[in-house]
Amino acid sequence: MDESNWVDQGDELINKPQPTPPKIITPPLNPKSAKIRQTLTMVETAFFASAGSLIWLIDYYFPLGPLLKLFFPVPIALLYLRWGKRSAWMGALVSGLLLTVLMGPTRSIVFLISYGLMGVQLGAFWRRNLPWEFSLITGALLGTFGFFFRFWLFSILLGEDLWQYITNQMTGLAEWIFLRLGVLAQPSSVFIQALAVFIIFVNSIVYIFAVHLVALLVLDKLGNPIPRPPKWVRIILDYE
Repeated sequence: MDESNWVDQGDELINKPQPTPPKIITPPLNPKSAKIRQTLTMVETAFFASAGSLIWLIDYYFPLGPLLKLFFPVPIALLYLRWGKRSAWMGALVSGLLLTVLMGPTRSIVFLISYGLMGVQLGAFWRRNLPWEFSLITGALLGTFGFFFRFWLFSILLGEDLWQYITNQMTGLAEWIFLRLGVLAQPSSVFIQALAVFIIFVNSIVYIFAVHLVALLVLDKLGNPIPRPPKWVRIILDYE
């Protein structure tokens, strides 16, 4: 075959029309299913927001010890697990609005800052399947912030420095610690305030850990499990 034939065949291959790739046809979204999902999201958001407000209301007027307090952030966290960030924020805001009508703006702000934010944070961490260590530390920080926010707000409303009352209580504890350690010195104000912050933070960690345990037992039954606890917790609870 001579050179001219090679050139002619090359021209034919170049000019030959290439087959067009098949079009990928995506099926249209079912508007009926989308509408059902939107309606279900709205109904559950309203339901869990009302549940969170009702738990807070019952605990305020009929306190049952620490039992109901463990459920304060759970409805908002469950909303995040089921429907995502937007529903969780809407649920927290609706809970605040309901409590504003039922109990006034002060109590609603306390619930929203302390437990509404905590519920959104827990739901976000649990949905991303992050270890307990992250949600415990972050939740304890939010709980500590909520504690100081309540003290600041009530100090303004009452016209008294409630933090001074805490430091007076901590002074007696610090003096007892110094006496036990054999330290012959008067505890400084910096040490007393640091001790108060430390105790508040430890109390927040204990609370948020108890919330994790309640959520582990309750949300597993509801079909929205949270991340598995650390190994030492599973051993203590004999939980798999």
